[in-house]
Amino acid sequence: MNKPFKVAEAHGRAPFIVGIGGTTRPGSSTESALRVALQHAEELGAQTQLFGGEALAALASYSPEQTERTAGQRAIVEAVRKADAVIFASPGYHGGVSGLVKNAIDLLEDLRVDERVYLDGMPVGCIVTAAGWQGCNSTLGAMRSIVHALRGWPTPLGVTLNTAGVKLFDSDGNCTDEQVKSSLYLLAGQVIGVSHAPAPAY
Repeated sequence: MNKPFKVAEAHGRAPFIVGIGGTTRPGSSTESALRVALQHAEELGAQTQLFGGEALAALASYSPEQTERTAGQRAIVEAVRKADAVIFASPGYHGGVSGLVKNAIDLLEDLRVDERVYLDGMPVGCIVTAAGWQGCNSTLGAMRSIVHALRGWPTPLGVTLNTAGVKLFDSDGNCTDEQVKSSLYLLAGQVIGVSHAPAPAY
């Protein structure tokens, strides 16, 4: 677990990790899982910024022909523009990424003309919660495909949480399942460990 600290120190600054995800329900398992991962990233030396369910629900629907952006939309785009890595977290709704989370991701189209296009070369952690393993797995596959389309690198570990009949987080958002917590910690470590890796020589 020491590698992320060394990576951050080697580049003279803390890596900046942006988390995007959640649902319209306050204290959702999806947002709680994302918070746990981001909090551990901070423990490993990172700086983080969270765009949770409340922030995502306030966003206007993405429209490619609309060039003006609201303050909330600009905040997400600017944060990702500065980020070293991103973590997406979505519930699995009917086998896919929720519209709430997808709407926020679609805003990243504004990065298409940047020097770093979209999420090019960035490590991206993926977290999925769903009431059943089928929804977990199909949604994780969809999320990884989205990351690839945005030229990002999904971390080796994608965390899927089956919430059917199980309470994995307490009322304060603390993870009550040690195996789940370990997986979220591992994902955070992989995001930071990759985010400042030297670029490959071509």
